[in-house]
Amino acid sequence: MRVPLSWLREYVDLPATETGRDVQARLISAGLEVETVEQLGSGLKGPLVVGRVLTIEELEGFKKPIRFCTVDVGAANGTGEPQEIVCGARNFAVGDKVVVVLPGAVLPGDFAISARKTYGRTSHGMICSGDELGMGDDGTGGIIVLPPETEVGTDAIELLELVDEVLDIAVTPDRGYCLSMRGVARETATAYGLPLRDPALLDVPAPNAYGHPVAVADPAGCDRFTARTVVGLEPEARSPIWLKRRLQKAGMRPISLAVDVTNYVMLELGQPLHAYDRTLVQGTIGVRRAEQGEKLTTLDGTTRVLDAEDLVITDDRGPIGLAGVMGGADTEIADHEDTAGATTEVVIEAAHFDPVAIARAARRHRLSSEASRRFERGVDPEAAAAAAQRTVDLLVLLAGGTAEGGVTQVTAPTAPRTITMRADHPDRVAGLGYGRATVVRRLQEVGCDVHGQDELTVTVPSWRPDLATPNDLAEEVIRLEGYENLPSTLPTPPPGRGLTARQRLHRRVGRALAGAGYVEAPNYPFLGEEVLDRLGLEADDARRRVVTLVNPLSDEEPALRTTLLPGLLGALRRNDGRGSHDLALFETGLVFRPTGEERRAPLPSVDRRPSAAEIAELDAALPHQPRRAAVVLAGAREQDGWWGAGRPADWADAVEAGRLLAREAGAELVVRADRHAPWHPGRCAALYAVKGGEEVLVGHAGELHPRVVKALHLPERTCAMELDLDLLESASAGAVRAPGISAFPVATQDVALVVADEVPAADVEAALREGAGPLLESLRLFDVFTGEQIGEGRKSLAYALRFRAADRTLTVDEASAARDAAVALAAERTGASLRGA
Repeated sequence: MRVPLSWLREYVDLPATETGRDVQARLISAGLEVETVEQLGSGLKGPLVVGRVLTIEELEGFKKPIRFCTVDVGAANGTGEPQEIVCGARNFAVGDKVVVVLPGAVLPGDFAISARKTYGRTSHGMICSGDELGMGDDGTGGIIVLPPETEVGTDAIELLELVDEVLDIAVTPDRGYCLSMRGVARETATAYGLPLRDPALLDVPAPNAYGHPVAVADPAGCDRFTARTVVGLEPEARSPIWLKRRLQKAGMRPISLAVDVTNYVMLELGQPLHAYDRTLVQGTIGVRRAEQGEKLTTLDGTTRVLDAEDLVITDDRGPIGLAGVMGGADTEIADHEDTAGATTEVVIEAAHFDPVAIARAARRHRLSSEASRRFERGVDPEAAAAAAQRTVDLLVLLAGGTAEGGVTQVTAPTAPRTITMRADHPDRVAGLGYGRATVVRRLQEVGCDVHGQDELTVTVPSWRPDLATPNDLAEEVIRLEGYENLPSTLPTPPPGRGLTARQRLHRRVGRALAGAGYVEAPNYPFLGEEVLDRLGLEADDARRRVVTLVNPLSDEEPALRTTLLPGLLGALRRNDGRGSHDLALFETGLVFRPTGEERRAPLPSVDRRPSAAEIAELDAALPHQPRRAAVVLAGAREQDGWWGAGRPADWADAVEAGRLLAREAGAELVVRADRHAPWHPGRCAALYAVKGGEEVLVGHAGELHPRVVKALHLPERTCAMELDLDLLESASAGAVRAPGISAFPVATQDVALVVADEVPAADVEAALREGAGPLLESLRLFDVFTGEQIGEGRKSLAYALRFRAADRTLTVDEASAARDAAVALAAERTGASLRGA
């Protein structure tokens, strides 16, 4: 909301010395987000005057049209003689009143004006456009043409109100009343302790049966509808300068008198209005829900297919407007250059619509408007009649119209909203002793009616729909007393609390991956189902069952993620596209896996802690949310340099990341070959954790399928790993015990075993470990060989076995016996044979 300080002073008698910065500080202290104070006309220096065009000579021989003009500026130039000016604009004619800047003046942007020779003539000044004066868009895009009655020689700086300060306020959803001068003026008056001249305090005639007929079929969607009629509007009437300037300062473009007046009153009182050309309205104006599939062409020229939840304004033909959002083209106010086609009779609508219905309609049709922004944040229903009267008064004053005596008002019965609150409730919330008198005074300044002593009964004003609970009232008292006055106290944590085992594992995993060279890349937990197609997931894959958000941040990503990979791969693609080609990224977080058994979530009360049963119901409404960890790699895993050759990241690095996480969890990890999208079928490993002697699948790792790499525009041979941290934690052995260290020397035995190609090395390793017995300290695969020497379809696996005893030095015979036992069991289980035997 842009608030001109000159306009604000009409409602609050601010001290003359108060600047926009001073007002900004007061409003910020009261809880409003005043982002900037714009200094209009900063650096502007006259003379800048009104002139009348006397003659226009078209100059020939130039690439663009150029005109040499003489302009009467009165005595402003010191001589009274016509001012000679060269101008390239063509939207003015002889006799028009224009704005002239004379030599010696300075325009915004430190643009000094002097006499200069151009196009073979000397130009003594400029004929100005709105942009050159910093006025913004006036709808013409050319030279400012003033009303004929404007006096020549008048100071244009004062006439056009070029010097002003404008406060730009970011209005939060709960403070919708501040989307009006009335609301901001009320906050300003409270902040300064000054009286407010409420612009809504008008004499409004009582409703009668002679107004334009209105029928409201949906009182829940529209609980108040006021209609007034003004006839006899002068077709040639245009918005006066002061009205246009206020709209421009507030960030709106002047259009036509009738439309400008409704926009002006909306900015002044916060009540959106709509004006219909009465000659185009057929019969009764109605309010109802749309029929599914009905069509409406809105003022922007777009034909929209309506939804059954849309609230529409109708006449006897059907919809003529999308209620609270935008009017229809069929009843648009006409303001043609040919005054014969201009609107001379209008019906003014001032209604109050359901905020939820308007918000959903605006989002459904992607049609946010100034009206919908206000309705969805809450509009004062009691201001509708005053806004209609204010609009009628301005049309009569500015357009020479006549207000018809008929006043239509359809109102659904509503009761005042009251809240019961203990007088010391704000004290207990803030930790300060405000006292009853302060609490009552502050609530009355907000507009509340307060009764009672220890127990207060507070009647909430109609313009504050956000006040619904005692805590809302406490917040009003606290903000008006000053957030800066609240003491800073640190909460005392109860003893015996700390991180859960799940949280500790989450932190250890993050530190371990960072220590291994991975960079954390958190992502939003949203995805679009299109990315699941690019990952090559089968139709029955569990990761395709997604939870879709009713109100997503982006229509392209309306679902909650079922895997961490889309976000990580997107981050990898962006970084690779920006020149970082050697990448190792990781993320830990929740994924969302619906089970199909979720129930509708209950709405617990906010005045107490939910009970255990209510919490259980809330949990039952949620999808399964396992905590996962994932990594993605591309480019070089080890850089080359003077120290030697580097190597690219490959599937083994992704598998090793899984092993790293298993070590942090204290779990035993088994790696087996697998086929699982989106990984390459020949370079995909399934990761199993051993739990109670059984293997539990916790994740997958390997190189991504080439089709996936191409579909997602990833670097070649991108690798990834993803596993379930909750399953990994459940398979852990509990507290990790420190290894025992023996003081006796190690005995190393190497063994090379020949097995069939299809035998996994992990199976051979498991047999060797079991067969070697307790003396085996470590086992490492250090070579894999294939070739003619060992035969087709076979491979040689070479292992280094380290044996050590805790209480003695092993003999050669003991080490050899343990090795032989390991080889024997490997031969029995996997068909392995010693190489060369």
